[in-house]
Amino acid sequence: MKTDNIMNVSKKIVLTAAIGFFANLSFGQSVQDGINYVDSQKYAKAKQNFTDLINKDPKDASNYFYLGNTYLTQFDPNFNEAQDNFNKGLAADPKSYLNKIGLASVKLGKGDKSAIAEIQQIVKDSKERDAEVLFRAGEALTLFEKNSSPDLAITFLNKAVEKAQKNGVPANYYYSLGDAYRLKKDPGNAMSAYDKALEVAKSKASVYTRMGTLWMAAQRWQQAKENIDKAIAVDPTYAPAYKALAGFNIKYQKNAEATQNLINYTKYADDDPYTKLEIAKLYFTNEDFANAKTTLDSVFDKVDDPIKYRLRAYIQYGDGDYTGAQQNIETFLSKAEKSRIQPSDEGLQGLIAAGMAKDEKDAAKKAQLEAITQQKIAFAKAAKDETLKWDEELAKVKGGINSASVDQGPTSPEIEALKKKIVENPSDTDSLYKLATEYQNVQNWNGAVLTWGKMISALPDWAPAYYSQGYAYQQAKNNDMAKASYEKFISLVKPAEIEASKPSLGYAYFFIAFMEKDTDPEKAKQDVAKSLEYEPTYQDAINLQKALNK
Repeated sequence: MKTDNIMNVSKKIVLTAAIGFFANLSFGQSVQDGINYVDSQKYAKAKQNFTDLINKDPKDASNYFYLGNTYLTQFDPNFNEAQDNFNKGLAADPKSYLNKIGLASVKLGKGDKSAIAEIQQIVKDSKERDAEVLFRAGEALTLFEKNSSPDLAITFLNKAVEKAQKNGVPANYYYSLGDAYRLKKDPGNAMSAYDKALEVAKSKASVYTRMGTLWMAAQRWQQAKENIDKAIAVDPTYAPAYKALAGFNIKYQKNAEATQNLINYTKYADDDPYTKLEIAKLYFTNEDFANAKTTLDSVFDKVDDPIKYRLRAYIQYGDGDYTGAQQNIETFLSKAEKSRIQPSDEGLQGLIAAGMAKDEKDAAKKAQLEAITQQKIAFAKAAKDETLKWDEELAKVKGGINSASVDQGPTSPEIEALKKKIVENPSDTDSLYKLATEYQNVQNWNGAVLTWGKMISALPDWAPAYYSQGYAYQQAKNNDMAKASYEKFISLVKPAEIEASKPSLGYAYFFIAFMEKDTDPEKAKQDVAKSLEYEPTYQDAINLQKALNK
C-alpha cells in the first residue's frame, strides 16, 4: 500500500527537513530544538516549541515560518494552518523571504505549479545573500513529489551549501540535496549528499535512516536493512528508523515484526494527531485492523483533515462494514480538495460495491453494483495504482472473507484463549498454528484463511502454510484464491521436502488442473500429469486425465 493512498513510505521522499548543525547560524538554540523535533517526527513538540518562540517575540517573522513549515512537512500537510502562520510572519515583516517561500510552498502543495516561478523570483529578490533562504527555497521544491522541481532545487541547494561553507554546512542542507537527487532518480548523487551529511550530522541515526530508505527505493534490500539497523544502533530512540523498518517488514510481509516496529515508532514519536493518523495508516497496510481502528479512533475528533474519513473507510472495508465504508469515502470525496483524490479512491469504491453486491437481493441493484465494481477497479488498475492488490482483494470480498465474518463464525474456548495469547505476542507462530488448526476443527474457514495468512506473514517461506490456506480457501468456496495458494505452495517446496510432500503436491496439482480444465486444457493436462507423478493411484486425477485426453 502507498502513503497518500494509506501508506506512502516515500511520500515526501524521506523524513522531511532535518536535524541540522545550526549552532553557527544566526538563530538561537531553541529554533534548533524545534528543527530537531521535526526531524524526529515529534511534530507536536515542534509546534509547541515554535509557538513558545512566537509568544516570546511576536515580531520575529522567522518563527512563524518555522511553525508554518512544520504543518507543511508533517505527514498530511495542513495547508490552512501553514498559510495562516506564513501570513502572520509577513504581517510581522512584509519583506520576510522565508514566509514568502512558505506561501508559495502552500500553492505548490495544492498543485499550482506557477509557484515554482514565484520561488525563483523570491530567491532573485533576496539577491541570494542568505543561505537559509536558498536552502528553504530548494527544500520547498522537493516537499511534494508530484509538484516538484528537482533540477531547480539542486541549483538552490548547491548555492546554499556554497554560501554556508565559511561557517560550516548544516547537515540538513545535504539531506535536502540528497532528496532532490532522489526525485531526479539519481541515487548515486543522492547517496553522495547523504555521505557528506554523515560527516557533519549530530544525529547519525537520521542519516543512516535516509540511506536505508534510499536503498529501499532502489530495491537493494540487504543494504537497506543494514543502514536502518545502524540507525537504531546509534540511537535506539530515533522514531523514524522504526517507521522505515516497519516499511521494510511490510514489504516482506513480516506483519508481526512490522507491528512491533510500529509500537516502537509510537513510543518514540509523539502524540501529534497527524502522526497518529500516519500510524493508523501503517497498521492498516500491515493488515492489523484492530490497532488501525484503535489508533484512528483515538484522534478522529482531534483532526480536521478529511483524510480521516478515507482512512476510516479503508478500516471499515477491512472489517466488512461496507455501508459505513461507503459513507466515509463519500464524505472524504465531498470534503477533500481535488488534488488529493487518488485512483485508489475509485478502486476502494469498487471493492465496497462488490461487498454490497454480495448480499443484495434485488437483481437490478445487484447488477448495478457489480457494474460499478468492474468500472472502478478497472480505473484504479489502468492508473497503475498499487495501493491494494485489486484482483486479490476483489476475490476476497466475493468470498466474504474479513475479520467480521470470522467473528460471526464458530468459535471455542480454545480459540478465544489462543486469540488472547496472539494479542500479547503477535509473532507467536506456535499459537498461530494452533489457532488456524482450531478454526479448521470448528469449520470456521474464514478464520482459518486469515490465520494461515498471519502465519505466512511470520514465516513467508514455509510451504505448508500455503497448502493449509489453500485448503481453507477451498472449504470457504473461494476457489480462485485456493488455486493461488496451492500454486505458491508448489513453488516453495524444497527438493529435500518433496518425498514427504508427495500427497500434498499430488492434490495441489490436481486442484489446479481441475480449475484450468475449461479455460486452459493444455495447461490442465500438464498439471494433472504432475499430480499423478506424485500420486500415481489418485483416482480423481486419473479420471480428470482421461476426461482431458478424450
